[in-house]
Amino acid sequence: MINIPNHKPELLLPAGSLTRLKTAFLYGADAVYAGMPGVSLRNKTSFTMAEMKEGIDYAHTLGKKVYLTINLFTHNRDLNRLQDFVSQLSDLSPDGVIVADPGVFGLIRKQLPNLPLHISTQANVCSTLTVRFWKEQGASLCVLGREVPLSEIAEIRQDCPDIRLETFIHGALCVSYSGRCLLSNFMTGRSANKGNCAHSCRWRYKLYETETVKPNPKSSFFLEEETRPGELMQIDEDEHGSYIMNSRDLCWMPRLNDILPIGIDSFKIEGRNKSEYYAAITARAYRHAIDDWFKNPESWTPDRYMSELMTLQSRGYTVGFLDGNAGPEAQNYDVSASEGAWRYAGFVRGAHDNRLVVEVKHKITKGSVLEGLSPFQLEPIQILIQDFYEAKTGQPVETLSCGRLGQAIEIPVNSEILKRLPPLSVLRIRISDQAL
Repeated sequence: MINIPNHKPELLLPAGSLTRLKTAFLYGADAVYAGMPGVSLRNKTSFTMAEMKEGIDYAHTLGKKVYLTINLFTHNRDLNRLQDFVSQLSDLSPDGVIVADPGVFGLIRKQLPNLPLHISTQANVCSTLTVRFWKEQGASLCVLGREVPLSEIAEIRQDCPDIRLETFIHGALCVSYSGRCLLSNFMTGRSANKGNCAHSCRWRYKLYETETVKPNPKSSFFLEEETRPGELMQIDEDEHGSYIMNSRDLCWMPRLNDILPIGIDSFKIEGRNKSEYYAAITARAYRHAIDDWFKNPESWTPDRYMSELMTLQSRGYTVGFLDGNAGPEAQNYDVSASEGAWRYAGFVRGAHDNRLVVEVKHKITKGSVLEGLSPFQLEPIQILIQDFYEAKTGQPVETLSCGRLGQAIEIPVNSEILKRLPPLSVLRIRISDQAL
């Protein structure tokens, strides 16, 4: 019999800008996390203090939450800036802060004792012992390390019922973080995370080069370790470089039916530097998947939701450490370019006179087919571009690229499409189907 928790997990999305924050909420996120330059590990975020305040207030009007990341590891040169930021937290009114440095934890706990403190994945929380330690310090939530397998996630949940737990379910993986050694894993299956590193980086290797003439001249390179004669590890490089450090992206959607019964409080998606399209696709797919599982867990399958996630550009997907030590299948050795036939075409600014006003993010040509992604349904809405107009001039155009920031077009559509694609809805275009 399937265990159905008494509450759904919080769906937590990243937000690198105010628009992405609003997009995530539109497509079903329960909460977002965001950082400010200088006090988080994502200095490319575009939030200003005013925008952060607006975003938090906006979330609260929807009954949703915003958590601020203050997960820097401090040096003395950071302390004045950190203190200035902490002094403004009361005015911002976030629903919690995410920290990794014990000093930052102590500073915020002392000055703002009622503000919920979440322990970042950077703190490497991988056991019951560590979760209990942080609870005793006053933490309200621990983000479990990506290296924790499913069996241990379940054990930690059972051992620690009185603190909220969070796990990453989707996003980029770092190949070397937490001692995750590519060579040791690939060549011996020995985990550096458990003290079993084989120190493959210190072994003696020979480098071989072979050359092909037909159909195209090409050199290929191989490594041979001295105690493994004849076992050649290819390290080819193309015009983009080589890919021996290229991890696939994390995706737990295929195993969501194994994870949901455990009763984890928050499912986290990585990607604060990703686009509105990424926020929309991931929020929409996981929102529907979670809701549908709770409605009918016995019949749930991941296929229709994975189809949506496959429209994202990615390096291929892996479940990472979910079943234990991640092996060679977690790496993409062949190519580093993102996979995926779809691209972010634009987002809806608004509508008037039965026309969608769309800010363009990709080349649009007459005859192209766009797919509108409605917040109200999982199935995409097909839109054939027969006629469209430049929004600024109202003049009909045959093709338009995204050369100018903020450039928009108007697309005639019926009233039903207008209702299903409110402002901030995103649209995509299949590259292979784009009219030329």
